[in-house]
Amino acid sequence: MVVSKKKELSLPKLTAKAQQVFNAWIRRRDEGLGCISCGKYEFEHAGHYLSRGHHGHLRFSEVNTNGQCVRCNLHLSGNSIFYRQGLIKKYGEQRVLLLESQAHKTKKWTRVELEAIIQHYSK
Repeated sequence: MVVSKKKELSLPKLTAKAQQVFNAWIRRRDEGLGCISCGKYEFEHAGHYLSRGHHGHLRFSEVNTNGQCVRCNLHLSGNSIFYRQGLIKKYGEQRVLLLESQAHKTKKWTRVELEAIIQHYSK
């Protein structure tokens, strides 16, 4: 008797899938709000205030991730001064200070956490 086992995604692929699902949720949540940084343009990206590369533990933070236009996210490297002002307007200064206080923490995402993120933000 042969028992087939479902092949699991590698952790990097699972992380990428979780990011894709989360970013799509952010774009739906912020639809119609305009870019968090400039407010002028319709956004196409789910931009991170504190970057995913340096602050991977905040990659799935709903406060850290907001709708952002291509110009601000890519061409202005996040447009962080105006992004911060947009965050304060949207969430209040206390939440932004709390977010910034978490900037230097580290985290290694587990398979269980990533699968839970995919499930939660797929709804």
